[in-house]
Amino acid sequence: MTPNSLVFLRRFGSTVVLWTVALWIILSGYELGFDFLIGSLAMVGLWEYYTMLDHKKLPNFKIIGLICGGIFLIGSFYYFSQIGPLHSYDFEVATLLFFLLVVFARQMFQRTRDISPLDTMAYTLFGLFYVTWMFTFVTKIVYILPRDAAGHVTGHFYVLFLILVTKFSDMGAYVTGSLVGKHLMVPHISPKKTWEGFVGALAFSTGGACAMVAWMPKHTLSYFHQRDAIFLGLGLGLAAIIGDLGESIIKRSCDVKDSGHLLPGIGGALDLIDSILFTAPLLFFYLRFVLNVS
Repeated sequence: MTPNSLVFLRRFGSTVVLWTVALWIILSGYELGFDFLIGSLAMVGLWEYYTMLDHKKLPNFKIIGLICGGIFLIGSFYYFSQIGPLHSYDFEVATLLFFLLVVFARQMFQRTRDISPLDTMAYTLFGLFYVTWMFTFVTKIVYILPRDAAGHVTGHFYVLFLILVTKFSDMGAYVTGSLVGKHLMVPHISPKKTWEGFVGALAFSTGGACAMVAWMPKHTLSYFHQRDAIFLGLGLGLAAIIGDLGESIIKRSCDVKDSGHLLPGIGGALDLIDSILFTAPLLFFYLRFVLNVS
């Protein structure tokens, strides 16, 4: 077995184990446990983001950012579960504006007059938007779907769809790129990504989406038809690629290989969720605006 194959197997195994645990928690009806896991991944990912900035000696308010991220996650989970994601936007906007005020207020106590105040505030706020806000769309997907007659959530099946299609994209990119990849895609960002891998990622994600819609019981993905599977397979596959390359931009800018060392074969929590940061909002807005789920 080649070193690359071993890395892939470790990465895939860690991913399967972690998301299996996550889905088992919510399938058991323990919503609070699922929210805790999602919140923990978001907070660890946010901490890793600020740690990467520290490695490059880029200015940021790590403690302020982590406190604001925790407040946002706890408040969002409450609104999503008790009030519903469609009525939580006022809370989100108010909280994000509050973050702006807090970061500006914190900067007032830094005695600097060059460009560093702008850098510090920008780096701090970007982490809150990039990691915390975008990852909460996973929880939004759970709660945007109507509950069943017994009051149980049904959105977890769509989270399963999201995770598998996203990971099919990752798998397709790796397999196709390893076997036939010759034409580099963006070597200045990721020296191993190829256009062949790009096509393979879209093919795997679309095939996986169609297979899930066809084979899963109809009541689990009742809003989806095969045309939705095709659109989402292509869209989520593309978003997954952008999410993976997006984190690569951050890691390359900070001169680090992985965001952390939490998960064998993967790296950090941010390495695990980088693609989902982009695919989850896409699926949520597809449900909301294309399929009119509310």
